[in-house]
Amino acid sequence: MLGYVTIGAFDGEVSGKFYDAVLACVGDQRKFTDGGWIGYGPKGEDSHYLYLCPPFNGLPAAPANGLMLSFKARSRDEVDAAYAAALSHGGSDEGAPGFRPPEGKEFYGAYMRDPTGNKFCVYVKL
Repeated sequence: MLGYVTIGAFDGEVSGKFYDAVLACVGDQRKFTDGGWIGYGPKGEDSHYLYLCPPFNGLPAAPANGLMLSFKARSRDEVDAAYAAALSHGGSDEGAPGFRPPEGKEFYGAYMRDPTGNKFCVYVKL
């Protein structure tokens, strides 16, 4: 089981606003900002699972080829809201909300990239 994930960001302020909007749609929130680090976790809990930060080596942040994070939603409405929030906060489309495969009725997801170019999915299993 994963403990936490860190995501490199070109611009912490821009990426922070992006993840604030997207993760709020699935019940998470910013927990802290400290020295370029931003931590996120579930609302109402004292835990963190996602961190945005500048890369430790001082080089510019770059998306990993083949890496994709997935955030679990509780409903199709949350998936749709997260997708809209992503696109309205500097993200880009990698696959509009819908069933995967299209004829399926169990996995509903949307695929996006954050302002740095990191790919992620927001999904719900019905």
